[in-house]
Amino acid sequence: MHAVSRASRKSLLSSYAADLGSLISRRRSENALRAAGIESAMANRAKSEFLANMSHELRTPLNAIIGFADLIQAPSAGAAEPGKSTEYASYISQGGRDLLKILNDILDLSRIEIDNFELNLERHSIRDLIETSVDLVQARASDKKQTLHMRVNGDLPIIVVDETRIKQALSNILSNAVTFTQEGGAIFVIAKHGPGSIAIEITDTGIGMRDEQIAYALKPFTQVMPARVRNHAGTGLGLPIARALVLRHGGTFQIASKAGVGTTVSLSLPSDGAHAQLQTEDDD
Repeated sequence: MHAVSRASRKSLLSSYAADLGSLISRRRSENALRAAGIESAMANRAKSEFLANMSHELRTPLNAIIGFADLIQAPSAGAAEPGKSTEYASYISQGGRDLLKILNDILDLSRIEIDNFELNLERHSIRDLIETSVDLVQARASDKKQTLHMRVNGDLPIIVVDETRIKQALSNILSNAVTFTQEGGAIFVIAKHGPGSIAIEITDTGIGMRDEQIAYALKPFTQVMPARVRNHAGTGLGLPIARALVLRHGGTFQIASKAGVGTTVSLSLPSDGAHAQLQTEDDD
């Protein structure tokens, strides 16, 4: 009798264990399916936002090119308004340059992501690179009545970098600062020599970001604000490309921001260029 009772208890325990194992397995499968569904929905949303954003960015200069080209082609355009053809041609040229920049940004990011990207390393003055980059955004900042303050230490050494790519990174960061800083705001550029590196900080008094928005801003083809509500142009590639280029040089890249206060982008570059040189040699 006792033997039967023990056998019965064992059978019940085995049955309970089997049922519990089946339940746990089913729950895990459900959780995995739910997670996969959420991930798929997020991917679809990101794809939709990317397509909406890119269609807007491509359509705007294309519309300008087609519209002004049509005006030039109109038989009465040149006769009715002397000099307008030259003005229209300048708009077409600007639209073409805007399109080319978008395509170049996409190609640059693609090359970086597949690790098919080489640096043309030479010795350069970081002060000169910063000043040139600031000059590139000065006109836009002036249009918005923004003030640009630059404080670059005089003892900065010559560094080994790819001149074009570092200017591209700095210009992207500065352009973002101008875009997201309100009229009458300020932008500060500080560069100093640290242990084995040159530290650069670009700070603005713009709209700022929350912590979760910072991570989003560093994702390629994304915008913190959807295309339908923002009032500025852009593909969402500026910061991701800047970060990738700085890291490619063996540097560091960080963003600190507070909504309603402003944003600081901090980056460092090896002062001897050793890390960038090593990275390039490894690619070879």
